[in-house]
Amino acid sequence: MISFEVLLRRNPWWRGREFFEEDEDYRKWMSKSVRWVPGLLHEIKLKPFSLHFLFGPRQVGKTTLMKLLVKKVLDEGAPPRSVFYFRCDELKDYRELRELIEAYLNLREAWGIKSSYILLDEITFPEEWYRAIKAMIDDGLLARDILVLSGSASLEVRRDIERFPGRRGGGRDYRLLPLCFRDFIKVLEPPLYSKLPKLESLREAEVAKKAAEASVHLTELNKLLRAYFEVGGFPLAINAYRELGYVPQEVPETYLAWVRGDLAKIGRSPEVAREILRSILVKLPTPVSWESISKDTSIRSPKTASTYVHTLSHMFILNIHYYIDISRGTVSFLKNKKISLIDPLLIKAFEDWCLVELKNRESILAENTLAAHIARAGRAYYWKDKTEVDCILQLKDSLIGFEVKWRGKPKPHRIRSSKLKVTYTLTKSMLDVKEKMLPLSVFLALLDPTSLQVGYSS
Repeated sequence: MISFEVLLRRNPWWRGREFFEEDEDYRKWMSKSVRWVPGLLHEIKLKPFSLHFLFGPRQVGKTTLMKLLVKKVLDEGAPPRSVFYFRCDELKDYRELRELIEAYLNLREAWGIKSSYILLDEITFPEEWYRAIKAMIDDGLLARDILVLSGSASLEVRRDIERFPGRRGGGRDYRLLPLCFRDFIKVLEPPLYSKLPKLESLREAEVAKKAAEASVHLTELNKLLRAYFEVGGFPLAINAYRELGYVPQEVPETYLAWVRGDLAKIGRSPEVAREILRSILVKLPTPVSWESISKDTSIRSPKTASTYVHTLSHMFILNIHYYIDISRGTVSFLKNKKISLIDPLLIKAFEDWCLVELKNRESILAENTLAAHIARAGRAYYWKDKTEVDCILQLKDSLIGFEVKWRGKPKPHRIRSSKLKVTYTLTKSMLDVKEKMLPLSVFLALLDPTSLQVGYSS
């Protein structure tokens, strides 16, 4: 049996709304020099019945988001005892999870509460966790509640979410990722952020106008982009950088511990993953095959290489960019793939872990950062023939290309096709809006990947 004292310790607001500030996670967040409030806080729909899933890598702020969600509903007048939070990483299996939820349901019945906000953090740690949730939904025990379940790797690795067809109500899936470059500016340089327009679409006229407007801040934006290449968008790294002016070694080591630990929990070998990541790093940003990766490792199995890379993708560590035919708009899953890491800090962490030092590091970081941002906006691919387009975003009615030209004297990339409407050339400092050339720092400063319109047509 789970003791009431344990439940009360996790939910101090049950004693009264004013006791919320005794919550340890909230206190830690308040003590940080950078207190980032994710936009998702205002997007999660809170109408019963809903079963929401919150995805994202470890250490990205999912727990903080859930606690801020608790504060939000309390501030909006929800009865404090109608809000139940629990971190599930200490639960063994679905039986203990069901016991936990039933303990709360019994309490709320005694309190006279009919509808609750139930927030279960790191839900994937109890074995077969979905059995408890599914059964309780089917039994009608949660019919008037809002459930928010958070998890990292195994929610998608095991495809557990697919076990809830017709059982989600108004529920949705939400992703919380490290800060993009635009949000990085927002937390570190708010006055500069307030002067930056935002791209609503990738139409040429809008990009040209807003890039020209933002380019007056090029010196500051380039400096911030170089910082982003080293710091990335994870909250722990940003706070360290804000306080110390650099990211100490223990920060990437924290993320390495997360990666190794989660790999072990889902039955994957951290050492095999290390070999595969080393192969990926030394090849960045060249397209690779599963065969070429496997030849660099002791496993010598393309199938195993594919399995590990897809696992790392589901863990929100990397993106897989497939080849797309720019004349037909068709995707090939058999041709070589491009890989991008979701955040620059992970590149630094894996360089140390894999004993690799990237050549042309800034150029690689520039292309990787662009690809990772485009992947957040939608389906991101690449194309290569006699020439190449580094990254291609598939919109509703067209393809938009992006080519990074980081060294030498860049020239515009003029590749077009019936499907590829325009290709933007991203540079270190050059701006030529007629030729669709603009500094990468300016473009990323304008880009909010999650709010970009999906169409292109004028």
